Order: sequence, then C-alpha cells, then structure tokens
Amino acid sequence: MLETRLLHYFLAVAREQNITRAARTLFISQSTLSKQMMDLEKQLGKQLLIRGKRNVTLTEDGIFLRNRAQ
Repeated sequence: MLETRLLHYFLAVAREQNITRAARTLFISQSTLSKQMMDLEKQLGKQLLIRGKRNVTLTEDGIFLRNRAQ
C-alpha cells in the first residue's frame, strides 16, 4: 500500500519537472525528496523518473501513476 504522502511528493515532482523546485514547494530538502522518489520506485519495482541534469521526465510508468494519482 502506497502512502498518500509519497503520491503527494511524486505529483509535485511531476508538476515541477525538477526535484529541487518540488522540494521547495513541499518545504522539505532536495535530498529527502530524492530519496523518497527512489524509495517509491523501489517499492513499485518500476522506474518512474528519468533524471536529467536540470530536470526530470516521467517514464511511461510515471505518466500512468501520475494520471491515476490525480
């Protein structure tokens, strides 16, 4: 069972397309959010984000989760 908090964090990352900006909107540290996203991916057994130098892009699984979570 996924925690609501993790879905909230994931949706912020999906919306901002940047972990640092999403962390600011959530009032948590970038490292905490990054770890939470890695934990979420591990829990689901799927890659949700493609991490670039300046932004993140959702994978197909990430898009599916975003649509379901909204």
